[in-house]
Amino acid sequence: MPLILFNKPFDVMCQFSAHPTRETLADYLQIPGIYPAGRLDAESEGLILLTDDGRLQHDISHPQHKQPKTYLVQVEGQPNAANLARLSAPLDLGDFVTQACRARQIEAPAWMWPRTPPIRQRQNVPTNWLAITLTEGKNRQVRRMTAAVGLPTLRLIRIAIGPFSLENHPLMPGEWCEVSAMDWR
Repeated sequence: MPLILFNKPFDVMCQFSAHPTRETLADYLQIPGIYPAGRLDAESEGLILLTDDGRLQHDISHPQHKQPKTYLVQVEGQPNAANLARLSAPLDLGDFVTQACRARQIEAPAWMWPRTPPIRQRQNVPTNWLAITLTEGKNRQVRRMTAAVGLPTLRLIRIAIGPFSLENHPLMPGEWCEVSAMDWR
């Protein structure tokens, strides 16, 4: 029963079936029978866990288990205390209200790899980094949250799921490693 940590590159589809225009997980992982426990959209980068164990996949990804997931988010604009308070509190996104989370401004991580292609830069608009930790994960939730408080997301990288992180398991985009499933429990 492998548990695979994979650093998904930008613009890669979080699926094994072929895609007409983009790379997929099959272009990086040739391990039979594994499936992602959760997803990241093509424009997002970072940590994905994969396993061949259906129960473990459920434990990792089902919302009732409330596994914390941490994202580094490069946003357009200058965050202030009001933005961060709104992000941290339940936030009405129209079709659902988010659960409270942890959101804080951080310095750009020194270990961060460059994105290919680079993010857009606007000469008169600053960019800043946030760390956001959620215990839920609805479709494009972080992007929708930052947009709702006036800080559009430029780059989104998931760096941690539960006990696993890219800081403890430094993987460059496209790299993976196998860890013990016992470490999850």
